[in-house]
Amino acid sequence: MRTELDNALDDVVARLTAPGAMLETVPFERYGRQLPMLKNAPSSLPVLFEMFCAQHGDKEFLVDGEIRMTFAQTYAAARAVAGALVAGHGVQKGDRIGIAARNSTNWIVAYMATLMAGGCVCLLNGWWSGEEMAAGIELTGCTIVLADQQRADRIAQLDVDTKVILFQHDCAWEQGLANVLGNGGGAGTPLPALTGDDLATILYTSGSTGLSKGAWSDHRAVTQAVFSYVAQTLTILTMLTEKGEAPSIQPCTLVNVPLFHVTGEVPVFLQSFVIGRKLVLMPRWDAEEAMRLIEREKVTYFVGVPLMSFEIATHPNRDKYDLSSCTSFAAGGAPRPVDHVRRIKDALPHAFPLLGYGLTETNGAGCGNLNENYLNKPGSTGTATKPLIEIGILDDAGKVLPANTTGEVAFRSIVNFGGYWENPEATAAAITADGWFRTGDLGYLDEDQYLFIVDRKKEIIIRGGENIACIEVEEAIYAHPDVAEASVFGLPDERFGEQPAAVFVVKEGRSLSEEQLKEFLLQHIAPFKVPVRLWQETENLPRLGTEKVDKRTLKARYLPVWEAEQKLAG
Repeated sequence: MRTELDNALDDVVARLTAPGAMLETVPFERYGRQLPMLKNAPSSLPVLFEMFCAQHGDKEFLVDGEIRMTFAQTYAAARAVAGALVAGHGVQKGDRIGIAARNSTNWIVAYMATLMAGGCVCLLNGWWSGEEMAAGIELTGCTIVLADQQRADRIAQLDVDTKVILFQHDCAWEQGLANVLGNGGGAGTPLPALTGDDLATILYTSGSTGLSKGAWSDHRAVTQAVFSYVAQTLTILTMLTEKGEAPSIQPCTLVNVPLFHVTGEVPVFLQSFVIGRKLVLMPRWDAEEAMRLIEREKVTYFVGVPLMSFEIATHPNRDKYDLSSCTSFAAGGAPRPVDHVRRIKDALPHAFPLLGYGLTETNGAGCGNLNENYLNKPGSTGTATKPLIEIGILDDAGKVLPANTTGEVAFRSIVNFGGYWENPEATAAAITADGWFRTGDLGYLDEDQYLFIVDRKKEIIIRGGENIACIEVEEAIYAHPDVAEASVFGLPDERFGEQPAAVFVVKEGRSLSEEQLKEFLLQHIAPFKVPVRLWQETENLPRLGTEKVDKRTLKARYLPVWEAEQKLAG
């Protein structure tokens, strides 16, 4: 049933997208269809940088330890580095330029400069091994890689025929990017003009099912994705303003997700140019340090993987910090256990938990579940972000299924990527002829158009003809008050084909046996869904670069154990 908030949001969207309004849409032909495009979004990312850095000027933009930069200072730095890339290093329009580094102000300047120089920025995963990094560089044909010392050392161990330019963190941009600036060129160097059709970014998929693929996007797709998030933000802000509840301080967010992933890049980093938001960078995740920074910098918006906001909400020292400025605790990248939604709200009554769902291939845009609606439907990832995003649930033949029918979740929008770099087979498999991007996730839309993710298409356990959703079992395990982390996966079984198994980590100072956890689960889910084995780990579970639990590694670790146990059992 639609809520009062749903109706209020729809009313605001209708006004903001009306002819002549800021979020007015015009048709754009793609896939042989007329898709909505936001008329007033900049044509390219360099235009976006120039426009909004000038608009916000002396407002503080970046806080990185002791380093503080305004919007105007950040743009001036990027303009000088862009000129140096063109004149000093021969960067031409369309060249793929890799960035391999952790988050920092100089990462941000390098990103902006690459695009302003006409290059396509390739966001290499900073957590990759040297071999994985070399494969990513080779895949996209990077002519230059801007790397910090740690990643440059990994690349140097391999035979990579690419120019690597070292840059530093924790220092002023003139010093940190001195190796880029040293060959000539600068703020006065002419830069190329770009259009929405020009190549902008290549982001790498997580590789959970094999080798990474490079998802490429043009400037139009990325800027439209940025403004899709801006539309969501302005809709909420307009509604709060009309209720007299709009915040009176500069928007500010804590950056604890990697900028080389789409969540960090688009909704966190790029959206901040438009809405004048300050970014406070954290070198590594620590819940208490996050609370200290929220208090000191008056952070208004928090986003991270679900476990992060839950750690803040349940931290024993939470009451020592003033977190009142932060009214939103958003999560993405992994499902948030339903039980956590209410517990976060109870622990932080002044704020709301939020959930977003988007993918690398959709430039992070997709859908969101907000405020009271999230509390009402905590198992849902929300509704499509208006006015650009369309969600379809497809069968194997690509036919759109009716409400409350499970199928493959698909998105159609102008924000979608162009394809996988030099991989037409994978592109054709992912994008239908009429423009649907198949996500590989299984889900359904309810009668109110709220999306519910059932599981990854390849993470359904089929036990004797019964489908078991890993997410459902994981949520049941997480509901136990002593469980800190959990992951569910299928293992081969002669009788049933597959059996569910799980690995779990107990909270510090707690104890929980396999039999105790099984007994708990039997009270909440059907017996055939209860894992036949529940192995307890003492360390944090392994994770991919997206912070999702690495199920492949866990399955590979426990498969020999399972096989040995089966052999002993006869």
